[in-house]
Amino acid sequence: MMQTQRTLENQQSGQISGSLSFNGTLSKEDEEMSKSALSTFRAKEEEIEKKKMEVKEKVQAQLGRIEEETKRLATIREELEALADPMKKEVSVVRKKIDAVNKELKPLGQTCQKKEREYKEALEAFNEKNKEKVQLITRLMEVRQLVSESERMRLKKLEELSKNIETIRMA
Repeated sequence: MMQTQRTLENQQSGQISGSLSFNGTLSKEDEEMSKSALSTFRAKEEEIEKKKMEVKEKVQAQLGRIEEETKRLATIREELEALADPMKKEVSVVRKKIDAVNKELKPLGQTCQKKEREYKEALEAFNEKNKEKVQLITRLMEVRQLVSESERMRLKKLEELSKNIETIRMA
């Protein structure tokens, strides 16, 4: 800005010296016009500087507001992420637990099926042995009954023989 002003002054003084060398004398009118042009130029320069400062201040104010809004947006974004993250983390934890339980369930299910088959086989074997036992007990009861009958008959025969021996002895 200042350089521009100096350059203009130098040009004007060059014009003045040029007009001096051209005419040889500088008229008061030319001098007045030069001073007037110079003061108008300086006034315009000052007005431009003022407007530049005003614009700069407005831009700075806008930048300040933009920075504040950016910070507010960042804070809001963080709050939203904080709200969403616990749910995501919780869902992820629950899914991992479900996967772990599924991995544990598969062999347990297979073991359970194997044990059920073994249980059915053992129950079937138990029932067969139980039937065999019942049959044997029934047979034992029959045999006992036969043995009891046989012993009764032997006792009867012994009694008869004993009576016969006594009758022979007595006779």
